[in-house]
Amino acid sequence: MTNNKRPLGRSRTEPLMTSPGERNATYAPLGLLAELTHRCPLGCPYCSNPVALEPRKGELDTATWARVFREAAALGVLQVHLSGGEPGARRDLVDIVAAARAAGLYGNLITSGVGITEASLGKLADAGLDHVQISIQDSIPASADVIAGYTGAFARKNALAHGVVRLGLPLTVNVVVHRANIERVGAMVELALELGASRVEIAHVQYYGWALANRAILMPEREQVARAAAEVEELRQRHHGRIVIDAVVPDYYARYPKPCVGGWGRRSLNVTPSGKVLPCHAAETIPGLTFWNVTEHALGDIWQNSPAFRAFRGTNWMPEPCASCARRDIDFGGCRCQAFALTGDATATDPVCHLSPRHAELATLAAERSEAAYTYRRMPAGREAEVETPA
Repeated sequence: MTNNKRPLGRSRTEPLMTSPGERNATYAPLGLLAELTHRCPLGCPYCSNPVALEPRKGELDTATWARVFREAAALGVLQVHLSGGEPGARRDLVDIVAAARAAGLYGNLITSGVGITEASLGKLADAGLDHVQISIQDSIPASADVIAGYTGAFARKNALAHGVVRLGLPLTVNVVVHRANIERVGAMVELALELGASRVEIAHVQYYGWALANRAILMPEREQVARAAAEVEELRQRHHGRIVIDAVVPDYYARYPKPCVGGWGRRSLNVTPSGKVLPCHAAETIPGLTFWNVTEHALGDIWQNSPAFRAFRGTNWMPEPCASCARRDIDFGGCRCQAFALTGDATATDPVCHLSPRHAELATLAAERSEAAYTYRRMPAGREAEVETPA
């Protein structure tokens, strides 16, 4: 096995074009999220995939993904995040990784840890894979398996994580935090250290899609979030130099909205399994947007000219109070998908912002609680056979 680890390389921040008389510069994207498939053996109730999962028969073939990678590199993309679903469900994953390497992209595999075996991992490393990210649901095996909706998931994830480290590949552990596991943030960081991770992401659930359907079950208390934030800071100091700890706070308890994807159509793009190109993973929840497809348009054309990317790019679309706010180029008015989900208006100020006229409503939503069972992320009835779990 040849381990050709590479740095992330150059950066691109110069604008490609600027609309005359506007403050709207189109920047070269830095990252591409390649959703290779929506097939996945797990059923995580906070999955970022759309509720309407795309079928296997519509997935892009290997050659099309290779072309997309070449066009992405020409556009300025530096990193490709190979995701899903579970990318290991693709039998051509080795060829896809090789195509990303051939295009000069830094390849990051985002896996459930269940869809990849250690044997196949070695082939991926030989093909040029640069980095692996594995999600864990909890530090307690039984709880982790319940959250994932898959018996034995915790053990398989741990085994693969050790395999990643044995191969000399950098490992990031992603921890999605919610009410069922928020009291064990420290234990999950310790688990990431035991697994040999160089980085751990503490990511509170973002409430779109499947997570929105489970919000009353997943939402932690404000006091829990505050304790977890303090614990993360203590962990950063304790483990400084051993592991990098990134943290994403939950929107519903924030004062200002997050700069979602670094600004709509500004820094990143997503390609769905069937080839639709999105400004962010939840963009399809906004009605009325038209998403161009890589089977019909070049990626550069989509990035610069597609109606979906132009809809909320820059600042000219903003209403008040965003339009005159000093933070308009910092958080870009917040998340468009969240604004629509909470207000029914995608142009509204994200209600997370304390200046939004709808901000007070968040407290009511955050206080909703349910002890019901999770609505697990599953393929629709009749399509369960599309999901294959490797031996």
